[in-house]
Parts: sequence; C-alpha cells; structure tokens
Amino acid sequence: MKKYVITGATSGIGKALVEEFSKDAKVFAGYRNPKYEPELSMMNNVIPFLIDMEKPYTIMNAADFIRNNTEKVDVLINAAGCVAAGAMENMEISKIRRQFEVNTFSHLDFTQKLLPLLGGGKVINISSMASFGIFPFVAPYCASKRAMDILFNSLEVETDDRIKVVSIKPGVIATPLWSKSVELNKDSIEHDKTYEKQMEFLAKNALKNEKKGLPVSKVVELIKRVDAMENPKSSYTIGKDAFFAELVSKLSFTGINKLMKFGLKHKIKGE
Repeated sequence: MKKYVITGATSGIGKALVEEFSKDAKVFAGYRNPKYEPELSMMNNVIPFLIDMEKPYTIMNAADFIRNNTEKVDVLINAAGCVAAGAMENMEISKIRRQFEVNTFSHLDFTQKLLPLLGGGKVINISSMASFGIFPFVAPYCASKRAMDILFNSLEVETDDRIKVVSIKPGVIATPLWSKSVELNKDSIEHDKTYEKQMEFLAKNALKNEKKGLPVSKVVELIKRVDAMENPKSSYTIGKDAFFAELVSKLSFTGINKLMKFGLKHKIKGE
C-alpha cells in the first residue's frame, strides 16, 4: 500500500483527501484538536497523529511517530493553514509572525524531518491563488503562501530531484476555512474603525465564499491526478478566479495596485 501523510486532516481539503486516499492506501492524518482523534481512529487505513503547527515540539513528535511506524512515505500533503486578515497599518507584528509560523515555517520544518522517508516521493503543498500576492487586507496570508512556494521550490532544486514538490493553487473553495477566518480575525473586523467598511466587506465576502466557492471535490480530483503522474508540473492553478489572479499577477506592481484600489472601492460601494 502507498503511504500518505496529510496535515490539516480534520476539515476542508485535508479531510476530503484523507477520506479519498484511505480507500486503498495507508494515511497518517494530522490533527490539532484531540477531539478529532477518535473519529480518525475509526476510519479504515487511517493512523491519526497530533500536530500543532504553532508548537515545534509537536512537529518533532509527529515526525518521530511517523518514522517509528513506517520506513517510507510516498506522498506528504501539507494542507494545514489559517488566514490572518486586517490592515497593514494596524496589524500587530506578532499576528503576522504567527501567520508565517502556521502556513510556512511549520510545513518546512515537518518536511525536513520527513525527508529521509521521502526519497523519490512527492510533497504536495496546498497553496492558494493568494500566493500571487494581489489581495488587500489579507497580505500576511498572501505572503506566507508565496514564501511557502519559494522555499519548497528551492528545496526540490537543492535536493537534486530527490523529491518532487507540487504547489496546488486553488481559487475560492467552499470550506470551513472562511468562517474560521472570520472568527480568528474577529478583533480586527470589529474594532478597526479606520477601515470599518473594508472589514465589514471582508467578513461578508468570506462567509459568502464558504457557500459559493468551488467544491472541495474538484481540488481532490486534481490532487489525485497529480499523485498519479510520474513527472507532474511544479504548480497547478484551479478555479476561474485563480486563473484570473495569475493573469493579473503578470502586470507591473503599479498596474496591480491601481486595479486593486479600483476593484476594492467598487465592491465596497456596491455593498
């Protein structure tokens, strides 16, 4: 049986991937909240493990657990993540650091520790169209995903193709990430009086995305195809909005800034 390691296994894309790949493969499924451990334990071919992307000691323990239970990992899927939202003018630096810790540094740390098991295998990162870096009021999220892409691309090059790294860049996906992000950023949304209208729009748009985004199943289908490929590309974009974001990212910074300012004013006014 092939062996997969999947973080963020209790919701959204990560959960859907665990359900799909455990049908005919062994899956090590990472959870942060212990309440999900019994549910994961009851699934066929699933081995739960605790990992909190904010706590390095749990990353070390998770890697040790996996090394003690298998000699090889065919595919590591880094799916855990969160969204830090707010205005750059007012956001605490500690919040930005946490964003990078959860979305970027923790995944690199975990991957480094599993490299001895990954020879010839794949690392599939759930990045985002945000990695194209053109979305106001979620700049830390955009930057953390972009940094993730850059660091992991370098990892593949430097290890001389000992592993294959693939970045999946979805557009808006219908997952609980959106309502979780509203709750996580409640302080910014409710108390930033400088950007009150923008924060209200951000929250409303996030909750709308949770219902109207692309189905998670579409992302799972793409990842299954990537998994089956002997030599996949380094990056895949999925969703019309993601393709548009990729296209816009090819403009100059000046052009992008003008377009974003115009679009933001138009949308807020429309609200």
